[in-house]
Amino acid sequence: MTQIESPKVVKKKLFSPIWLLPIVALALGAWLGVKSIKESGIEIQVHFPNAIGIDIGKTLVKYQGLTVGKVTDISIDNDLSGVNVKIIMDYRSDPFLNKSTKFWLVTPKASITGIEGLDTLFSGNYIAVQPGDGSSASEFVALKEAPTMIPETDGVLVTLTTSTLGSLDIGSMVFYRQVPVGKVVNYRLVDSETITIDTFIEQQYAHLVTQESQFWNVSGLKIDASMSGIKVNTESLASLLAGGISFNSVPEAAAAKNGEKYVLYPDEESAIKGLEFTLVANDADEINQGSALVYRGIKVGKIHQTQLTENGVNFLAKFDTQYQHLLNADTQFWIAGADISFDGVKHAARLLTGSVVNVLPGISNKEVPNEYQLHSQAPDLMQARQLTITLNSDEHNGLSAGAEVRFKQMPIGEITQVTLSDDFSRVEYQVDIQPEYQPLLTVDSYFVSESALEIDASLDGLTVKTRDLSTIVSGAVSLVPGKTKAIVKPHSQFTLYQSQETALTALNKTNTSTFTLESIDGAGLSQGSPIYYKKMQIGKVAKVDWKAQYDNFSIDITIQNKFKQLVRANSVFWRNNAASINASLSGIEVDIAPLEGALKGSISLGLLDDDQQGSQTRLYDSKELALKQAEPITLTLPAEAKIAAKAPIRYHGHQVGIIQQVKLNQDLKNLTASAYLYGEYAKHFSKQDTEFFIVDAQISLAGIKAPETLITGPYIGVIPGKSAQESNQFNAHLSARYDADIEEEAVRITIVDSQLGSIKIGTPIFFRGIAIGQVDGYSLSYNGNQVLMYSHIKKQYSHLVNKSSQFWDASGIKLEVGIFSGAQIETGSLETLLSGGISVMTEDVTDDSNKLDIGERFTLFNKMKDEWRRWKPEQVKP
Repeated sequence: MTQIESPKVVKKKLFSPIWLLPIVALALGAWLGVKSIKESGIEIQVHFPNAIGIDIGKTLVKYQGLTVGKVTDISIDNDLSGVNVKIIMDYRSDPFLNKSTKFWLVTPKASITGIEGLDTLFSGNYIAVQPGDGSSASEFVALKEAPTMIPETDGVLVTLTTSTLGSLDIGSMVFYRQVPVGKVVNYRLVDSETITIDTFIEQQYAHLVTQESQFWNVSGLKIDASMSGIKVNTESLASLLAGGISFNSVPEAAAAKNGEKYVLYPDEESAIKGLEFTLVANDADEINQGSALVYRGIKVGKIHQTQLTENGVNFLAKFDTQYQHLLNADTQFWIAGADISFDGVKHAARLLTGSVVNVLPGISNKEVPNEYQLHSQAPDLMQARQLTITLNSDEHNGLSAGAEVRFKQMPIGEITQVTLSDDFSRVEYQVDIQPEYQPLLTVDSYFVSESALEIDASLDGLTVKTRDLSTIVSGAVSLVPGKTKAIVKPHSQFTLYQSQETALTALNKTNTSTFTLESIDGAGLSQGSPIYYKKMQIGKVAKVDWKAQYDNFSIDITIQNKFKQLVRANSVFWRNNAASINASLSGIEVDIAPLEGALKGSISLGLLDDDQQGSQTRLYDSKELALKQAEPITLTLPAEAKIAAKAPIRYHGHQVGIIQQVKLNQDLKNLTASAYLYGEYAKHFSKQDTEFFIVDAQISLAGIKAPETLITGPYIGVIPGKSAQESNQFNAHLSARYDADIEEEAVRITIVDSQLGSIKIGTPIFFRGIAIGQVDGYSLSYNGNQVLMYSHIKKQYSHLVNKSSQFWDASGIKLEVGIFSGAQIETGSLETLLSGGISVMTEDVTDDSNKLDIGERFTLFNKMKDEWRRWKPEQVKP
């Protein structure tokens, strides 16, 4: 019987893998659609004044050389003011399409400064874009010209302001000491009178531009023609053709910031610093821009701007810095041209150069005003040039302001003020002497009070003398001239005697001659201080005055006439100390001044050899300075300098001078030292380029430099100058210039390493253990990646070093440890172990082909290579 199998029930699958294919296709299609929409680009519209140079489908939009869009359509604006250009931008530019984004058309442009848009000659015009900030935008207005574009390199952008552009253009060079350091990148007219010029300075020169810098135009050719000749000046051929700007640098000023603003002066002379002020006149017929300010025939300033006002003409003038002391509150200015008369032509040069402004300095101590009146002719100089003196009297003589000062009963001046002295001990009469009578007044003149009524009663009879009414009312003073020709200085003081008899009695009693000495301090002197010659008194101090203008003292002395012959060409004066002690190995010498001189201070007169020239106007601080004929100088030092009075000035250890006085300046940044150079050395160290520096002890492992200063204190070192010009004012530095003592024939090289290590200034350079040179200084390279060690090789060893030489660091101890080789220790001498050292070996004989160039650079290796030990070139003895 057949067995029947039961049927099997199979469940149907709900999902078939075949359905994955349409799902993947659908997702891929959606992604491609989204990507196509996203990358289809962004359509914007830019308004241009015209469509010249723009083609549909050809003109590209570029950002820094990268194509970011293309022109797709051009249409005319509805108001016919230009064209609307539609552009499809790359979808990635969406973040940069904002309200302040700028567009402009780049076309080729040729000028004398160069060619701009040169690439458009091959690729065609293109639209440039500069991304901006703000909210997103799709419509823009194109710029008519390219905006200010800072070059791709780093630097500083400064803005110059001027009233005229001249021959400057975009691309004009900016010079510093005739070296190109930047260029003009843009300019624009701000208003009817102002032009701003954007100037870019390259990064390596940016530190030269400080906040105190001045800029001036050096474009074209400048010709200065005068009676003395023709002067032609130009900065360079480039500035002659394309225009240019130059500037100066003020090292102590702060560095300029990006966007700093400056005035662009028309020339260098206008840019030089000076004191500016305004001259006010009714018209400008004879004076114009460039007219000189003249004092005693010397040009002390100039007119550099003319302005028309409602009341007349204002001239903006500038006094040169070195002549600013001539400008006072009562300084006078007037126009002066050529003077034509029957006697001839005076100042004929002004017929060509034009009139000048004459200057007469005043004497007022009031604050200098900003404006002065410019007179058309010379003002009344009588009042401006009067000599003011003071008469002292023990009691009031009945004189009042307005009383005449007379000579032989002719009025030569008047009393302007009557006051008591500060200590109320005397009456002081201020007197003004008219200019034409000033030669009558000498240092030995004296004054006598006139009496309205004089009665002389004697056995011979009675004599009565009366004066005029003005003498009765106001009183009068008579001048009795002296016999010397010594000129009286303003504000000098004289004694007013009660009568001629009183004057003669006083003068006969003194019977002296008067001299004036100059001193850097009061020298502890006062009126009545004695004057000695070989410890015998020969005179007295008459007066001690402080001259605020020069910060020194004027000391009037009187010498008895019987000793007057001692004051001659070889005479010198010095002040005495109350006691001086000179201690040495040979003993102690004590010199004590006479009692009166010790109490009041005193002066000694001495004589040099007959063939030596002394000084009859200078008071030396000591006998030593006087006999050595020391010359005074002034040193300016940093405030941190540890220099005290009596510190010596030395040259190679030999004393050539001494510091007399040191004081801290009011700015608290510098010290001013009054010093003397001994006479026989002064001419060598008074050159303008003489270098002064501070020598102080320096302690290191190599030893002590200048150890004597540990006991004596720091002193001033000096290096003589070579300039033909002399000076008495110098700046002293904290240390000597690193190459100051290097002989001129030495070979100067630069050794380069990544680290300074134990190398220092003075580290020796050895050749086979013999020192042939040393390291003189070091600094970081500009990028800070290397250390530059400035060194020199002595002249007698210069043939041992050439371009085949190799240098290595011989300092310290070098230890090498290997598994099989063991430990190897390499060390130099004890000197190099303590203070460091550099060794050198040379492979080839020195000849013209491998001779060192000035400043030749060598790499400093860490250690000596084995093959260098075998180098033994046979140098030929020159």
